Amino acid sequence: MRKKLIAGNWKSNGSLERNADLLDGIVGAKALGSVDVVVCPPFPYLSSVGSAISGSKIELGAQNCSATEDGAYTGEVSARMCADMECSWVILGHSERRALYAESDDVITCKVKRAVDSGLRPILCVGETLEERESGQAEEVALKQLNAVFLSVQPDESWVVAYEPVWAIGTGKTASPDDAQSMHKVLRDNIRKHFPQTADKIRILYGGSVKSSNAKELFSMPDVDGALVGGASLVSEEFVSIIEAAVE
Repeated sequence: MRKKLIAGNWKSNGSLERNADLLDGIVGAKALGSVDVVVCPPFPYLSSVGSAISGSKIELGAQNCSATEDGAYTGEVSARMCADMECSWVILGHSERRALYAESDDVITCKVKRAVDSGLRPILCVGETLEERESGQAEEVALKQLNAVFLSVQPDESWVVAYEPVWAIGTGKTASPDDAQSMHKVLRDNIRKHFPQTADKIRILYGGSVKSSNAKELFSMPDVDGALVGGASLVSEEFVSIIEAAVE
């Protein structure tokens, strides 16, 4: 049985004071240990957040890493640097990176390679826009994004996939539990076709306006193994409630 994973993506939010208050409300959650929990703050806060969660059952993740190694790449943060900051995880291929920074499947594949080589576990995001869903291309788009990476860098069971329907991110809209399960099954079946020994071990998260009011129903689906949480991860009570929903 796959252990549920709840990952909090803080995006470009936070301050030293707010982060400390947020973590104070999370580190003592009773559900920690029954569920894997990751927090992914912005790069400048990795050190302070890492110190705050040290000794707890919360793991540290980065929101991105460079497609390059160390070197003359002004403004870039390499996967090795993330690992040096004691990150265990890194979010790659997030829809905001794809849309706002024109990250292609090739670039994302390079980032995954760098991450894996540095000992980081990738959380690979895939998902369709509303236009793609309404035109019947949802599965095709998500599978193309998945296969671009999985057929270039052989995955192992520590990898995580996050299905994030782009039309549901930050909009308050959420795919129904049945819709989420349907896409998660498509993704898992595709992984099984290429990597039969790994498919039932890789966790597939749902990411798209997950909150305490819909988490339990989403987590009841057989192929939904947790959540990549955005806005709700910035409110300790909400985030803890989502973690608790993954236990029940």
